Amino acid sequence: MQPFTLQEIQCFDAVVREGGFQAAASVLNRSHTAVFAAIAKLEANLGVALLDRTGYRVDLTEAGRSFHRKAQALLGEMEALRVHARQLTMGEETHLRVILGDTCPLHDGLQLLGGFFAGCANTRLDLHFETIGGPSERLLEDEADLILHWIDKSDPRLEWIDLGAISFVPVVAPGFLPFAPSRSITPEQMRGLTQCIIRDTARDIAKPSFYVVEGAPQCTVADHTMKKEIVLRGMAWGHLPRFMIEEELRDGRLLSITGQHFPGMDIDLVAARRRDRPHGPVANRLWHYIQTHPRFADKASTSSPR
Repeated sequence: MQPFTLQEIQCFDAVVREGGFQAAASVLNRSHTAVFAAIAKLEANLGVALLDRTGYRVDLTEAGRSFHRKAQALLGEMEALRVHARQLTMGEETHLRVILGDTCPLHDGLQLLGGFFAGCANTRLDLHFETIGGPSERLLEDEADLILHWIDKSDPRLEWIDLGAISFVPVVAPGFLPFAPSRSITPEQMRGLTQCIIRDTARDIAKPSFYVVEGAPQCTVADHTMKKEIVLRGMAWGHLPRFMIEEELRDGRLLSITGQHFPGMDIDLVAARRRDRPHGPVANRLWHYIQTHPRFADKASTSSPR
């Protein structure tokens, strides 16, 4: 077996991912002939056929499938090495862009960041507030270095540190319901009543819907503080984080309507950043600081809403 090159492996991976030589050539910004020749040379050096070219679409042979799995691991290591090399060339950042999401307890989030940035006189904290899908969208569009919010943990581009669970409870003010509160309230019963929801600051991504009753009148607000006031005044009902309404639930100013059809929800609060991007020394120190900081969401109550 003769030696093979990283460039040949990259060409092979691109053909597999794109399904053909022309598409791979376009992605790699190389000619069709160059990609074809690179893979032919790779197969000749290995002494084994990696691709089945007999069909309409190029496919992997059994040997090719096994080789591709190993090749992907190698390419992943090369990308990690490239990112690390970029990190080594970066000086201390002049500012870090951090986003607090609407699910993050404001006091705890600011306390966490304040404790770190108090020792970073040369790095400015550029802090923003976003809601629902906004934090993740800003992160994936390289408009943020770190977010404190929930994420799609299946996204391979992201890494995260779990901070705890935030419980959301469906609540109403006393006298808001035109019927007796119970654990069996249905969406049909709530359809004629105004529901208060948070405006999503995401611009383009598919916007998730958390227990929004379709067809019901809506009152939209910018954050949970305003939403709480709207619900307390009997202007609408809605889901609110338990850490914001513990006192109101205890003294009866708010009533939980948690039940079969409105079970509430627990959301994993995390600190998240891009796994596939280089991070400077201050960003990496902040990441380590968060890793060693106690989970601050626990005090927000992770128990199931009652």
